[in-house]
Amino acid sequence: MNVEFLSALADIERERGISKEILFEAIEAALVSAYKRNFNAPGNVRVQLDRETGNIKVYARLNVVESVSQPQLEISLAEAQAIDPEYQVGDIVEKEITPKNFGRIAAQTAKQVVIQRIREAERELVFDEYIDREDDIITGIVQRTDQKNVIVDLGKTEAILLPSEQMPQDEYKPNERIKAYITEVKRTTKGPQILISRTHPGLLKRLFELEVPEIYDGTVEIKSVAREAGFRSKLAVYSKNPDVDPVGACVGPKGARVQAIVNELRGEKIDIVKWDEDAAVFVANALSPAKVLAVNLDEEKKIANVIVPDYQLSLAIGKEGQNARLAAKLTGWKIDITSESQIGAVSAQQEEEGAGEENGENETT
Repeated sequence: MNVEFLSALADIERERGISKEILFEAIEAALVSAYKRNFNAPGNVRVQLDRETGNIKVYARLNVVESVSQPQLEISLAEAQAIDPEYQVGDIVEKEITPKNFGRIAAQTAKQVVIQRIREAERELVFDEYIDREDDIITGIVQRTDQKNVIVDLGKTEAILLPSEQMPQDEYKPNERIKAYITEVKRTTKGPQILISRTHPGLLKRLFELEVPEIYDGTVEIKSVAREAGFRSKLAVYSKNPDVDPVGACVGPKGARVQAIVNELRGEKIDIVKWDEDAAVFVANALSPAKVLAVNLDEEKKIANVIVPDYQLSLAIGKEGQNARLAAKLTGWKIDITSESQIGAVSAQQEEEGAGEENGENETT
């Protein structure tokens, strides 16, 4: 081990953030294994690497005993006390046994250890960086497709976009820049594995935080999100400041803010509605763009019975029930939608039945 090598360790500490002492300890541990492997040494040994000069010494650690039966593991009390009169039975004596040709083995071993530790440290740094970014948005460059998985380059590492997390309208072309949501960061033997999503509701929320300053600074709050990725989403927003229109802030001047998000999500439709602490009002808002006449809540069953004008029924339900389904997800209420004429027909029938019963009672009387 030479001065140049020690200087290189100092450079690694400065540039890579890996403690020089950690490298020294790792090298010493690796040299113990190298010594035992190359010199067939069964005993307990210790390697000392001088931090200033780089000199390496190997020591056999011998147990002090009255009578030696295993010379490679033990030393007699008399011999130990010849070294230092303070030694007693049961103590450990260290005796230098550095081989003459150990330098070459040591240099090769140290190089391997340093390379391995650099890789481990870099992986750990990447893991530490991205574990704090779980549930956050990232921008990456599409690198390739591997068995339907899309591999996205994040700069220092790669992320995996699984088929289940891909939007149906997306076409992942190499070198294309995309935004995605980090769902999980895992440690693996090959380094950190970063899983991302384009379908997660959190992506929509984070995109609005990026585009709308009022959300970022807390003036406007996103209360809930419901999403059917690639098709349609609903966002419930609220502002404590009565002077700030939360829906208008999210839409932006001439719709610019919401349009930027729609473009990022390849044309996904986004309904932005006003959250209200009154559940009936919130359910009515959530069914936007449909107009609602009345909402009757069954608190016990968590069902909202909604009445809409006849011409708004199909709009309230939406294509294949999508509008009502998203509104239910957004509000947390099961929503039953009935048209005005259906309610009128039911009421008329009930009146007829009531009148019939009354006439029957009169005839009986």
